[in-house]
Amino acid sequence: MASRSKGPKGAKEAQAIDGLPVIRRNVAGIDLGSKDHWVCAPSRDGSGREVAKLGATTPELQRMVEWLKERQVESVALESTGVYWIPPYEVLEAHGFEVRLVDTRQLAQVPGRNKKTDPKDCEWIQRLHSCGLLKGSFRPGEEVCKVRTLMRDKGNLVAEAGDWVRRMQKALDQMNVRLHRAVVDVDGVTGMAILRAIVAGERDPRKLAQLRDRRCHKNESEIAEQLTGHWREDHLFSLQQSLKMYDSIQERIGEYEKEILKKLAAMAGERRGEEAAPLKNAHKAQAIRRRGQEPMRQALYQMSGVDLTQIDAIGVETVAVVISEYGPDLSSFPHEKEFVSHLRLAPYVPSSGGKQLTKKKRRNSASTRVAAQLRMAALSLRNSKTAMGAAYRNTARRLGPDVAVFVSARKLATLIYRRLRWGAAYVDEGLEAYEKRYQQIRIKSLTAKAKDLGFKLMPMTA
Repeated sequence: MASRSKGPKGAKEAQAIDGLPVIRRNVAGIDLGSKDHWVCAPSRDGSGREVAKLGATTPELQRMVEWLKERQVESVALESTGVYWIPPYEVLEAHGFEVRLVDTRQLAQVPGRNKKTDPKDCEWIQRLHSCGLLKGSFRPGEEVCKVRTLMRDKGNLVAEAGDWVRRMQKALDQMNVRLHRAVVDVDGVTGMAILRAIVAGERDPRKLAQLRDRRCHKNESEIAEQLTGHWREDHLFSLQQSLKMYDSIQERIGEYEKEILKKLAAMAGERRGEEAAPLKNAHKAQAIRRRGQEPMRQALYQMSGVDLTQIDAIGVETVAVVISEYGPDLSSFPHEKEFVSHLRLAPYVPSSGGKQLTKKKRRNSASTRVAAQLRMAALSLRNSKTAMGAAYRNTARRLGPDVAVFVSARKLATLIYRRLRWGAAYVDEGLEAYEKRYQQIRIKSLTAKAKDLGFKLMPMTA
């Protein structure tokens, strides 16, 4: 471990650094790397600052902890550089340090930085942290992070399974077996039953059509017409192997779900052993049971203390993503607007001098996992016979479907925040009540416009 001291600079060093007032003295800054970490902290006698170079191995991280404790460091700031920050963050947090993960853009926005070098960077981070100029990024608790890791890995497997479904559909298309025209979902009950029968050797379209689920919209003759194709050995072999890969991934997904349930059960709070109230939406409750998601719904309820699936359009998978990314405690966001902004669901209209500028794509503007999940949930409101469904359709009619999805996703985010943060119950006013209220708003607006034009709005008589 290499170490060097900046040397004493007198009593003024304790009060200000280059003109900036020191708010917290016992703090450190770390510049991370793949091989070495540079650490800057106050000296032992408090007269200056010291810089040390330590390795990135676990024994070196333990030496870093001891080095910081010798200098009575209470808080540590480090950059969110790649994945290099994760091991130091977890080790420091486990030893009781307050760890502040800083966005690299914050450091670049503060003027006065000297030539960029690793030793200079850690000194700059420590300087800004001691002056209270660094804001930490949000990171949930350790137990929530464990669930988050499992959920993200499961999400990757789900995406991979979808890719193998696409390959199966391609093999069928090459044989002119139009399964995607016969059923809505290739990976649904009917679609998978027909696929497995084809792989097992069945070629008769009438017998394949008999495998349809009773809920299918098309009858057996319509389905059989789409399943008549020419069968080639190479495409059949590709279909067989793709189905095996799909089944293998589904098995792994099942293992992940078991482990997630185990973690959620260990995190159950005051609701441990209680069951969530039955859903008022019978169709939604039936869909959850059919997909085998009821155990996950109960586990999320016992862990968070609230049942977010009571909210229209919010399913079990959406709740699992929200809880795994943010946890049940949203106190880090004092107001719902901050939570919505963190999700990148807040309106962004750049302007200068009172004029709207051309909208440019913001850096890192890709939707977060939660925002993407909420957008997908918002899409299900298109045909919903609820107040939120009516609001979606009204917005889509006036501003377009893209805006309707964004607005609905933002509304869902605020409802989730209020439910988790304050325990506010979700109440659907109903489709008819919403339409009546919306009509009253339109009448009031038209009456005001008619008055401005010198007319009086009168109801039509039969």
